[in-house]
Parts: sequence; C-alpha cells; structure tokens
Amino acid sequence: MRVLRPPSGPAATLDSQRRRLLDELRTQGIKDERVLGAIAKVPREQFIEEALRSRAYENNALPIGQAQTISQPYVVALMTQAILAGKQKLARVLEIGTGCGYQTAVLAELVPAVFTIERLKRLSEQARERLARLHYHKIHFSYSDGNAGWPTYAPFDAILVTAAAEKIPQPLIDQLAPGGRLVIPVGPLGFQNLKQVERGDKGVRTTDLCGVSFVPLLSGRA
Repeated sequence: MRVLRPPSGPAATLDSQRRRLLDELRTQGIKDERVLGAIAKVPREQFIEEALRSRAYENNALPIGQAQTISQPYVVALMTQAILAGKQKLARVLEIGTGCGYQTAVLAELVPAVFTIERLKRLSEQARERLARLHYHKIHFSYSDGNAGWPTYAPFDAILVTAAAEKIPQPLIDQLAPGGRLVIPVGPLGFQNLKQVERGDKGVRTTDLCGVSFVPLLSGRA
C-alpha cells in the first residue's frame, strides 16, 4: 500500500503562508468568500521578483520596480470586496493601473471581462506576458493615460483605481454604468482616503472606506 504524504519543500511553505494570509484577511473584515477564493487561487509569488518570493504571502506591499509596488493583499481584497458588495455578479470591470497584474488576476477570477490600463509601457508589457503565461485570457490591455478611462468600452459595472488621485477624475464617473461603483484612493502622497463612489438615479454617492497609501495617479504615458 502506497502511503500518501503531504507536499513538502517551497510549494508546501507557500501553501501554508497562503492559508495564514486568508485567515488574517478574515480577521481584518474580508468576508466575501468569492474574494477570498480568488485570493487563494492567484499565485502572488508569480507577480514579484524571485528574490522576494518567500515574502509573497506577507500582508504587505512589495516593490515591483519603476517606483511601483504590488499592493498589500488586504487592500486588494478590500477594494475587490467593495465593488462586489451586494451584487450577484459584475460583467465588465475597468482597472486603472495594471502594475504587475496581481489585482488584474484577482478581478479576472471573478469577472467575465476585465479592462486594464497602465501608463508605464514596460509594466504593461510584462503584465500582459505574465497573465498570458498564467492562462488569464479574458483581459483587455491598454497602454494609455488612466485619467481618461476607456470610453470605447464604457459603461463599466465597476472601476477600480490602484493609484491615488488628487481629485476624482470626472471621466471615470461618467463611464460608470447606472448602479456602478468606482473605488479610488484620493489625497496627497503618503496618506489618502479610499473612496467608494456609486452612481445612482439621483447622482453619485461617495463613501470613505479607510486610510491607505498609494503611489500617485499621474497623467500621460511613460
């Protein structure tokens, strides 16, 4: 009789770290099992430099080059939970700030069509290659200025912005579908408020979710 042993080595260590991270996210208020399931499926270690992979499931932001970071898992989960809250499903989501593609992958686990914009060409190309290698094929990429959104494919059920704006760009509000939500950090470098903007029949309603720290949302392409 063959005795089955649990996996060992680096893969087992990452699995253990992933489970601890999910437990930590639950204690921090992430209750949507759809979001937790997506976080569990996406291999975060594939989105960071090899030298940092042992830290992949720490609940911290990590550098990805070009003065950018991969967001803290709690913030990724919180923003994703905010756009899903009270909704059975979303059909089309726009992400501003592809970065390394981690948040993009989490969205792709949950939404049939994800549209993502990145102003840094090298990051956009790397994310496209990485996500294709990981078999995420329902993602539309744009190398452009995220402040303008993506009007060609609007309206969107939700828009998620992974960089901090000084004020909420009006084009993003305009590209929300009725009942759609925009989640965006707003404020100066170092500390911002994460805001949820919901477009209703009587205009927009804005709610502060928590304090966060993001890189700035810049104009143009680089």
